[in-house]
Amino acid sequence: MAKLVFGMNVSLDGYVDHQAFAPGRELFRHWIELVRGLTGSVYGRGMYEVMRYWDDDQPDWGPDEREFAAAWRSQPKWVASRSLKSVGPNATLVANDVGALIRSLKAERDGEIDVSGPNLAASLSSLGLIDEYHLYFRPFVLGRGKPFFAGARPPLRLVASDRIGEDAIKLTYVPA
Repeated sequence: MAKLVFGMNVSLDGYVDHQAFAPGRELFRHWIELVRGLTGSVYGRGMYEVMRYWDDDQPDWGPDEREFAAAWRSQPKWVASRSLKSVGPNATLVANDVGALIRSLKAERDGEIDVSGPNLAASLSSLGLIDEYHLYFRPFVLGRGKPFFAGARPPLRLVASDRIGEDAIKLTYVPA
Protein backbone atom coordinates (compact mmCIF):
# COMPACT_ATOMS: atom_id res chain seq x y z
CA MET A 1 0.00 0.00 0.00
CA ALA A 2 1.36 3.42 -0.97
CA LYS A 3 1.79 6.30 1.45
CA LEU A 4 0.57 9.78 0.49
CA VAL A 5 2.95 12.56 1.60
CA PHE A 6 2.59 16.33 1.39
CA GLY A 7 5.97 18.04 1.61
CA MET A 8 7.30 21.43 0.56
CA ASN A 9 9.89 24.04 1.42
CA VAL A 10 8.34 26.46 3.90
CA SER A 11 9.40 29.79 5.40
CA LEU A 12 9.73 30.17 9.16
CA ASP A 13 6.38 31.96 9.19
CA GLY A 14 4.62 29.15 7.34
CA TYR A 15 4.50 30.24 3.70
CA VAL A 16 5.47 28.43 0.50
CA ASP A 17 6.83 30.43 -2.42
CA HIS A 18 9.15 28.78 -4.93
CA GLN A 19 10.33 32.19 -6.18
CA ALA A 20 11.10 33.72 -2.76
CA PHE A 21 13.80 31.25 -1.78
CA ALA A 22 15.55 28.44 -3.60
CA PRO A 23 16.97 25.38 -1.83
CA GLY A 24 20.68 25.24 -1.07
CA ARG A 25 22.82 22.57 -2.72
CA GLU A 26 22.36 19.92 0.00
CA LEU A 27 18.59 20.40 0.11
CA PHE A 28 18.40 20.31 -3.68
CA ARG A 29 20.36 17.03 -3.68
CA HIS A 30 17.86 15.73 -1.10
CA TRP A 31 14.97 16.66 -3.44
CA ILE A 32 16.68 14.89 -6.35
CA GLU A 33 16.97 11.64 -4.37
CA LEU A 34 13.45 11.99 -3.00
CA VAL A 35 11.90 12.53 -6.44
CA ARG A 36 13.97 9.69 -7.90
CA GLY A 37 12.47 7.30 -5.33
CA LEU A 38 8.82 8.35 -5.62
CA THR A 39 6.11 6.07 -6.91
CA GLY A 40 4.56 9.19 -8.45
CA SER A 41 3.23 12.66 -7.74
CA VAL A 42 -0.20 14.25 -7.57
CA TYR A 43 -0.39 17.91 -8.51
CA GLY A 44 -2.95 20.64 -8.35
CA ARG A 45 -3.10 22.81 -11.46
CA GLY A 46 -1.00 25.67 -10.06
CA MET A 47 1.91 23.54 -8.82
CA TYR A 48 1.85 21.44 -11.98
CA GLU A 49 2.19 24.56 -14.11
CA VAL A 50 5.16 25.66 -11.96
CA MET A 51 6.80 22.23 -12.24
CA ARG A 52 6.37 22.07 -16.04
CA TYR A 53 9.56 24.15 -16.06
CA TRP A 54 11.41 20.80 -15.70
CA ASP A 55 9.93 19.39 -18.94
CA ASP A 56 12.41 21.23 -21.16
CA ASP A 57 16.17 21.46 -20.71
CA GLN A 58 17.49 24.95 -20.06
CA PRO A 59 20.92 26.06 -21.34
CA ASP A 60 22.02 27.43 -17.96
CA TRP A 61 21.35 24.22 -16.03
CA GLY A 62 24.17 22.44 -14.26
CA PRO A 63 24.43 18.71 -13.55
CA ASP A 64 22.09 18.85 -10.51
CA GLU A 65 19.31 20.55 -12.44
CA ARG A 66 19.63 18.04 -15.27
CA GLU A 67 19.52 15.19 -12.76
CA PHE A 68 16.41 16.59 -11.07
CA ALA A 69 14.70 17.10 -14.43
CA ALA A 70 15.41 13.50 -15.45
CA ALA A 71 14.00 12.18 -12.17
CA TRP A 72 10.91 14.40 -12.44
CA ARG A 73 10.26 13.49 -16.06
CA SER A 74 10.49 9.75 -15.39
CA GLN A 75 7.87 9.54 -12.65
CA PRO A 76 4.13 9.22 -13.26
CA LYS A 77 2.12 12.33 -12.48
CA TRP A 78 -1.58 12.83 -11.88
CA VAL A 79 -2.87 16.38 -12.28
CA ALA A 80 -6.11 17.38 -10.56
CA SER A 81 -7.69 20.16 -12.62
CA ARG A 82 -11.03 21.04 -14.11
CA SER A 83 -9.57 23.91 -16.16
CA LEU A 84 -6.63 22.26 -17.93
CA LYS A 85 -7.44 20.56 -21.21
CA SER A 86 -4.20 18.59 -21.52
CA VAL A 87 -1.04 17.75 -19.58
CA GLY A 88 2.53 16.98 -20.56
CA PRO A 89 4.50 13.77 -20.87
CA ASN A 90 4.06 11.03 -18.27
CA ALA A 91 1.08 12.86 -16.76
CA THR A 92 -2.61 12.00 -16.47
CA LEU A 93 -5.31 14.64 -16.18
CA VAL A 94 -7.84 14.00 -13.39
CA ALA A 95 -10.89 16.24 -13.77
CA ASN A 96 -13.24 14.53 -11.32
CA ASP A 97 -13.12 12.77 -7.95
CA VAL A 98 -9.43 13.06 -7.11
CA GLY A 99 -10.25 11.37 -3.77
CA ALA A 100 -11.28 8.18 -5.55
CA LEU A 101 -8.11 8.29 -7.64
CA ILE A 102 -5.94 8.66 -4.53
CA ARG A 103 -7.70 5.79 -2.77
CA SER A 104 -7.09 3.50 -5.77
CA LEU A 105 -3.45 4.62 -6.16
CA LYS A 106 -2.78 3.98 -2.48
CA ALA A 107 -4.38 0.53 -2.70
CA GLU A 108 -2.75 -0.53 -5.98
CA ARG A 109 0.79 0.80 -5.57
CA ASP A 110 3.66 0.60 -3.14
CA GLY A 111 6.04 3.33 -2.05
CA GLU A 112 5.53 7.04 -1.61
CA ILE A 113 3.24 9.29 -3.62
CA ASP A 114 3.94 12.98 -3.29
CA VAL A 115 1.22 15.64 -3.10
CA SER A 116 2.26 19.02 -4.48
CA GLY A 117 0.33 22.17 -3.77
CA PRO A 118 -1.25 23.48 -0.56
CA ASN A 119 -4.78 23.72 -1.97
CA LEU A 120 -4.80 20.14 -3.23
CA ALA A 121 -3.22 18.99 0.04
CA ALA A 122 -5.98 20.77 2.01
CA SER A 123 -8.64 18.94 -0.01
CA LEU A 124 -6.96 15.57 0.44
CA SER A 125 -6.33 16.24 4.13
CA SER A 126 -10.03 16.93 4.67
CA LEU A 127 -10.72 13.50 3.16
CA GLY A 128 -8.23 11.88 5.57
CA LEU A 129 -5.97 10.73 2.74
CA ILE A 130 -2.61 12.29 3.66
CA ASP A 131 -0.42 9.94 5.66
CA GLU A 132 2.51 12.27 6.36
CA TYR A 133 3.37 15.96 6.24
CA HIS A 134 6.98 16.96 5.52
CA LEU A 135 7.77 20.58 6.33
CA TYR A 136 11.19 21.70 5.10
CA PHE A 137 11.79 24.87 7.11
CA ARG A 138 14.22 27.41 5.68
CA PRO A 139 15.55 30.56 7.41
CA PHE A 140 13.31 33.00 5.58
CA VAL A 141 10.43 35.10 6.86
CA LEU A 142 8.09 36.16 4.05
CA GLY A 143 5.19 37.79 5.89
CA ARG A 144 2.87 36.95 3.02
CA GLY A 145 2.04 34.36 0.43
CA LYS A 146 0.38 31.00 0.27
CA PRO A 147 0.37 29.16 3.60
CA PHE A 148 1.69 25.60 3.75
CA PHE A 149 -1.59 24.60 5.41
CA ALA A 150 -4.26 26.07 3.14
CA GLY A 151 -7.11 24.78 5.29
CA ALA A 152 -8.02 22.93 8.43
CA ARG A 153 -5.89 19.92 9.22
CA PRO A 154 -6.14 17.05 11.65
CA PRO A 155 -4.19 17.19 14.91
CA LEU A 156 -0.62 16.21 14.08
CA ARG A 157 2.08 14.26 15.89
CA LEU A 158 5.79 14.85 15.30
CA VAL A 159 7.57 11.62 14.35
CA ALA A 160 10.95 12.85 13.05
CA SER A 161 13.21 15.85 12.64
CA ASP A 162 16.22 15.94 10.35
CA ARG A 163 18.75 18.61 9.53
CA ILE A 164 19.49 18.89 5.82
CA GLY A 165 22.51 20.90 4.82
CA GLU A 166 23.41 24.12 6.55
CA ASP A 167 20.01 25.76 6.84
CA ALA A 168 17.09 23.35 6.44
CA ILE A 169 15.16 21.36 9.01
CA LYS A 170 12.72 18.68 7.88
CA LEU A 171 9.90 17.99 10.31
CA THR A 172 7.78 14.90 9.70
CA TYR A 173 4.27 14.79 11.12
CA VAL A 174 1.51 12.20 10.95
CA PRO A 175 -2.16 12.62 11.80
CA ALA A 176 -2.50 12.09 15.57
